[in-house]
Amino acid sequence: MSSSDLTKQKEQIGTVMVVGGGVAGVQASLDLAELGYYVYLVEASPAIGGVMAQLDKTFPTLDCSLCILSPKLVECGRHRNIEIITNAEVKGIEGVPGNFRCQVKRRARYVDREKCNACGICINYCPIEIKDSYNENLKNVKCIHMLYPQAVPAYFGIDEKSCLYLSKNECRQCEEVCGTDAINFKDKDEILNLEVGSIILAPGFEEFDAGLKAEYGYGRYPNVVTSIQFERIMCASGPFLGEVMRPSDGKHPKRVAFIQCVGSRDVQAGNPYCSTVCCTYAIKESIVIKEHDPNLQITIFFMDMRTMGKGFEQFYERGKKEFGINFVRSKATKIRRIPETENLIVRYVNESGAKDEKEFDLVVLSVGMEPCRGYQQLADSLKIHLNPYGFCETNEFAPLKTSREGIYVAGAYQSPKDIPESVMQASGAVALSSGLLSASRGTRVKERVFPPEIDVSGEEPRIGVFVCHCGTNIAGVVDVPEVAEYVRTLPNVAYAEENMYSCSQDSQVRIKELIKEHRLNRVIVAACTPRTHEPLFQETIREAGLNRCLFEMANIRDQNSWVHMHEKERATKKAKDLIRSAVSKARLLSALPEQRVQVNPRGLVIGGGLAGMTAALEIARQGYECFLVEKEKELGGNLRKLYFTLDGNDPQKFLSDTIEKIQKDPRITILTSTEVTGVSGYIGNFRTQVVQKNGSDQPMEIEHGIIVVATGAQEYKPDEYLYGKSPKVITQQELEEKLGTNPSQICSVKDVVMIQCVGSREPEKRPYCSKLCCSKAIKNALKIKELNPDCNVYILYRDIRTYGFKEDAYNKARDVGIIFIRYDLEGKPEVKEGETLEIKVFDPILKEDVLIKSDLLVLSPAIVTQGNEELGKLLKVSLTDDKFFLEAHVKLRPVDFATDGIFLCGLAHSPKPLEESIVQAQAAAARAAIPLSRGEVEVEPIISSVDQELCFGCGICEYNCPYKAIRVVQTEKGERAETITASCKGCGVCAARCPKQAISMGRYTYDQISAQIAAIASG
Repeated sequence: MSSSDLTKQKEQIGTVMVVGGGVAGVQASLDLAELGYYVYLVEASPAIGGVMAQLDKTFPTLDCSLCILSPKLVECGRHRNIEIITNAEVKGIEGVPGNFRCQVKRRARYVDREKCNACGICINYCPIEIKDSYNENLKNVKCIHMLYPQAVPAYFGIDEKSCLYLSKNECRQCEEVCGTDAINFKDKDEILNLEVGSIILAPGFEEFDAGLKAEYGYGRYPNVVTSIQFERIMCASGPFLGEVMRPSDGKHPKRVAFIQCVGSRDVQAGNPYCSTVCCTYAIKESIVIKEHDPNLQITIFFMDMRTMGKGFEQFYERGKKEFGINFVRSKATKIRRIPETENLIVRYVNESGAKDEKEFDLVVLSVGMEPCRGYQQLADSLKIHLNPYGFCETNEFAPLKTSREGIYVAGAYQSPKDIPESVMQASGAVALSSGLLSASRGTRVKERVFPPEIDVSGEEPRIGVFVCHCGTNIAGVVDVPEVAEYVRTLPNVAYAEENMYSCSQDSQVRIKELIKEHRLNRVIVAACTPRTHEPLFQETIREAGLNRCLFEMANIRDQNSWVHMHEKERATKKAKDLIRSAVSKARLLSALPEQRVQVNPRGLVIGGGLAGMTAALEIARQGYECFLVEKEKELGGNLRKLYFTLDGNDPQKFLSDTIEKIQKDPRITILTSTEVTGVSGYIGNFRTQVVQKNGSDQPMEIEHGIIVVATGAQEYKPDEYLYGKSPKVITQQELEEKLGTNPSQICSVKDVVMIQCVGSREPEKRPYCSKLCCSKAIKNALKIKELNPDCNVYILYRDIRTYGFKEDAYNKARDVGIIFIRYDLEGKPEVKEGETLEIKVFDPILKEDVLIKSDLLVLSPAIVTQGNEELGKLLKVSLTDDKFFLEAHVKLRPVDFATDGIFLCGLAHSPKPLEESIVQAQAAAARAAIPLSRGEVEVEPIISSVDQELCFGCGICEYNCPYKAIRVVQTEKGERAETITASCKGCGVCAARCPKQAISMGRYTYDQISAQIAAIASG
């Protein structure tokens, strides 16, 4: 009997276990909870957050890592349908998909989770210090401690091995001073038996142990640090409070070296794969410290620069041109310490094979990702397979499925990857899990219940102001105590205080308590950006009984401490001005009603390529009808032009199987030869006009609740290297078609040359990397060598970007005799045609031009979009400068648009290989299913309202609204404007353009803005 048959005989359980509390695990938990499933989030460490919580900034936007992550951690920590189980590990599993029984061991913490209020008094009395793992052992913490200040859950724990009482039966000072009796030395390990329908594995990764590379002196030379240690050194909450100092003597370094591929692309270290992120994070760290000290001299020693993600190549160019980072293509062989100065000599071999050395004050080792030590034990417990490198084994056509049905994978447990890819995989795994458990959705969840909203309309304003230190992000520049003291003198401020981290879980609890204690009816947080944090604080005050719109934020970080870091006195004054302005506005705030709209439970997917088909199938698997619109007469898109993969799979069979699934699914309506001609409406209630090009050109209107954009992209047709002029010059796509349909054409070819980056990575044309070209060239080159071993194949490249496990193919290509010759953008190959093609290229190893005579020249062109601008205007969504669609947030919302209810996947987002398109499509389907599953959605109350007594129906507002959220209608008083509340984004264009000032914005009225201006002017 199959496992699916067994599932039908048992009750399907609407609960999911997520293993791992890093960004992938947190995202998966939140998506599952919002979809109607109860979640057990199991994390091995004392708090969730993972490696992302240790980072200073994120690339390429340089957002503060913990600042953008913290709201998600707090949301996860207080979500009624997420149960966080820390200090825990999975010990075993039984059952079938839909009905698993899991054993989870929770280790003793010796602090009562219910009683601890994270006051920190115990720290002052604990006599034992231990190395601080969160700060990568660069400082000490007490034996009783919290993992980091913003940790979720926000309570303390005791290190059992170091505690004097637990190890020697001495000392109980923490217990004696704890005012809540939270210390529990009788605490024991416990086994939890959990019933779940499915499991998502996201346990993250470990950094490579740099001490294994003895030639670099890590662990022996204090000024050799790892990249993750350097993150903590740079960070405002780190051991040096954001001041970049050498560990040996606290001096500021003037010359810093980064050595790449430490523990990656290293056969001797046992890690021949590429860790994917190291190149870009080294550039990020270099840029950040150059912002600390513009005079720093930074050198990055690298083999290939692998900046292939969205926006990463531009980030690389910015590092070179704007910040003057010196990139040296080389192999660092050894580091030697100078005892007198503690400086370091880096010895290296340059590209031409010559040996050289340079002196530095500090060296950063860019360490790669490794499987966690517990991966094998976890795999054994769950009875799943690992790949040869110890990561979870998956198939490229099913990249999130483990070898056991009902268990899915996300994040770096599947392979080394960046944050957005981890987030996509998390949401994608949710789609698979939800598809399996759709019948049990909503059966185990708890309903959200807020306290009754307090009516404050007749009360005098009593404003509470919370001024955030943000570690030293703010307090390192602004005199926060002085600001808080000043704020207490402002009219209507009933309470003001400083917070170390206002966004932390314990601060949220405290804010709610103070609202009640001081009868606050307006709340201001002076901290960072409302773009990421405002929803968090609005939720907090709502839990205290206040309307969300009685909240205001003053951005004293982005708009003050960050831009005035060298003007502390003036920055402090500006902080006072910004908060005084916020207080003036807060006095005039009023409660606004919650807006809710019903959701049409159907989806629309635009684009019938691999991403579009995958998204449609996943939406249908979750129980919702879906329209699949494709402008061509057949489904399949670029997948129709793929004939083999690096892993040896058959794309054409995969295509036919996928189309068959779509055609057989009664919930999917296929509309081929169809184009979108108009879109109106808003989340939950879209109306899309389409025209079928089937001879009649009959328009039709589709009503649906969400939209997934999967319009794809295509191979650029070059205008160089004789393409289109000589039949001997073709593209990689054209070569693959020949290899797949008529390989005999290639068997007689003696010499083949491939040129990479044709139309890509060119600042004046297309500055981005097209990501999949290197792997595709190597795939086709290996196929040629398989068919014709005597053929000479040359690949002319700028950087080989076979990231992750694709590095295996690069190594194989060199083993079978494929010749790689690097060229620079300034020295592009020259092509002439005679009896044969002649390709001339400068070889940097030989230091001379090389002439290659070839029977066939294959170009690896850019991936380009077509038609995105027109569709973007219809959908009212943004595009990048490269004409790919722009997601809501590059790191944490990679499949959402800023416009609610519209989602994004595949090549329409950015160039990516097949398996990543599948993942992003599954992620888009999961995110799209959230509003579909709810039946209704909340709409921001910050919308426009029209005073129809003042309005005279001129229509200027309707004409200028970018979201079509306001319209002129016929009323008893004549034509008047009215707001379509669900469509309004609160941008204020209508109010700004109204000649009669008949339109006002919720929370941004004329009176409120005028009060703010007057308050600023009064300073």
